[in-house]
Amino acid sequence: QVSLVESGGGLVQAGDSLRLSCAASGGTVNSWTMGWFRQAPGKEREFVAAIDWDGGITDYAHSVKGRFTISRDNAKNGTVYLQMMSLKPEDTGIYYCAADTYGVGAPVAAYWYEYWGQGTQVTVSS
Repeated sequence: QVSLVESGGGLVQAGDSLRLSCAASGGTVNSWTMGWFRQAPGKEREFVAAIDWDGGITDYAHSVKGRFTISRDNAKNGTVYLQMMSLKPEDTGIYYCAADTYGVGAPVAAYWYEYWGQGTQVTVSS
């Protein structure tokens, strides 16, 4: 059974940094594309970043490009990280880790991702 568990969220001030982690298990995680999505209160879930199976391809939402970095450690069963810097209040939301078992590229559309974590809350105060 596939399990994705996010951690690292919290309450920070604008300009601060946070690093989210996603620990995956239950499959050949090292061969999967992994993504981060977020959902702000009253808004739809949106793409944040994605990374292909070996880290050779990454993609970012325009709103986070240059501030967020996605990475993975396949020596740790494909644990995925999202380093977030220069956080803004509009980055507030629940951040979800997702897995695309097809493993090709770094798709931005949520429908490519079959498995999802429960989410971790990130709150950025102004």
